[in-house]
Amino acid sequence: MNEAKRNGKALRKQLVWLLGGGHAHADFENTIRGLPAKARGAKVKGVPYTAWELLEHMRLAQWDILEFSRDPKHVSPDFPSGYWPRTKAPAKGAWEKSVRRFRADLKAMERLVANPKRDLFARIPHGDGQTLLREALLLADHNAYHLGQLVMLRKLLGEW
Repeated sequence: MNEAKRNGKALRKQLVWLLGGGHAHADFENTIRGLPAKARGAKVKGVPYTAWELLEHMRLAQWDILEFSRDPKHVSPDFPSGYWPRTKAPAKGAWEKSVRRFRADLKAMERLVANPKRDLFARIPHGDGQTLLREALLLADHNAYHLGQLVMLRKLLGEW
């Protein structure tokens, strides 16, 4: 295997690792594990979001980044209203559904980045300068930021 191929394979592996979280960041599974249903919509004084709002915001933003990265016909939601849920607390079954969709979209992004047929550095034709590499880094950064907020919120709720 030549050096360029080896480096490309290593970069893809590191991106998948980064998207999966953990290591220097909180990871998704540990951050949401064991959060009681009563705490998912609970407000903490001085904190602008509930756990539900953060989870659903992360899911919506991740879905948008994934679909933009792979579908030239994708239309992003209105900003910022389309990236946040309308309610402070989840309806019955909504938390579990959001978690499943978050996991599925994260795996889809990991597969997209890991696919050697996808050029990480090529401009996304329907974008304005974005690359798959940039979108993967954006997604990892966005998720890490909000997972940190979820950890802090759980600590403030006494649920960490």
